[in-house]
Amino acid sequence: MNETDRDGVDPVQLTARLVRCPSVTPNEGGALQLIARLLNEAGFRCHRVDRNGIPNLFARWGSERPVFGFNGHTDVVPVGDHEGWNCDPFGGEIRDGCVWGRGATDMKSGVAAFIAAAVEHTRRAPGKGSVIITITGDEEALATDGTIAILDWMDEQDQCMDVCLVGEPTCPDFMGQAIKIGRRGTLSVRVEFSGRQGHSAYPDRFQNPLTALAHFSHALVTHQLDEGTAEFPPSHLAITAVETDNSATNVVPAHAALTLNIRFNDLHSRPSLLDWLDKEARRHSESLGISAVARVISSADCFLTKRGPLADLVASAVEHELGIKPQFSTTGGTSDARFIAHHCPVVEFGLTSGTIHQVDERARIKEILELKRIYSRCLDDFFS
Repeated sequence: MNETDRDGVDPVQLTARLVRCPSVTPNEGGALQLIARLLNEAGFRCHRVDRNGIPNLFARWGSERPVFGFNGHTDVVPVGDHEGWNCDPFGGEIRDGCVWGRGATDMKSGVAAFIAAAVEHTRRAPGKGSVIITITGDEEALATDGTIAILDWMDEQDQCMDVCLVGEPTCPDFMGQAIKIGRRGTLSVRVEFSGRQGHSAYPDRFQNPLTALAHFSHALVTHQLDEGTAEFPPSHLAITAVETDNSATNVVPAHAALTLNIRFNDLHSRPSLLDWLDKEARRHSESLGISAVARVISSADCFLTKRGPLADLVASAVEHELGIKPQFSTTGGTSDARFIAHHCPVVEFGLTSGTIHQVDERARIKEILELKRIYSRCLDDFFS
């Protein structure tokens, strides 16, 4: 039986079927196989672009420019408290006006909606231009072998997108509320302080790394990184962990460590922030005879797509279909759009994000259908 029929792809049913694929990163769970089978039947040329055990899919319809691209992911975060769920996390149950299960909102519904829109478009398109669909199984983890691997493969194969729309859930409270035109960068760093262990009663016999850590921490949390920009809110820093291997109350440890995370706007970069952290760590440790070493745990670049044809195209589609004028936003965490921004103009638009990563994650059927209509209008307006 074909995955598609004369009526096209039902994005609600496809969302449910994708939720039933247990695709917790890095497991494929059958999700990309399902999508590749569906797109092949619709006339797309599909290629698996797996790298280092990470499953990825590239699909293209057409051979000419201009090229409209969609990007998404089918991997999901773990279920968490299984007993807390009121449904099977991978059951894809449809009830109470929602599709229930892990990944229903983030972001199998977005993938289903743009696949349905793309298949519909290619069936009635006059043959002008191309549609590219890129889907990864490595967005929720380190993302080193996901969308990056697809873009690397595209460069090797001389494939390119002129614009790209990422189907992440972008609306905090109601459908059509926000389009993401950028994301703050993120930098997680562990700073390790080393001194000399000793009895707490003899201050001349120890060098306390916790003292340096305390002064360093105070300097960080009282420092204002910036006041924000026209497009981004102020950058901010949060201390997320403080560690020492000491369990005794009368012993000063030799080692202590602090972990921090910075969400930064386009006034900063990873090198500039690391330089600032290194100088602050040395300033508050060397005078005490303490050494300090900063180590990057993870990072992601900040990106911004300037207001222009793509952002206006998506905004117009939202306003036409929903009667809502969306905001242009740069809030939230990171997404794979940060990689695509080096390839072509990119924006993100998708469902409301209220239940992402939560127990009883679910996507409203009404929103899924609205999203499919908005994606269809984006394609129609782009190629017209």
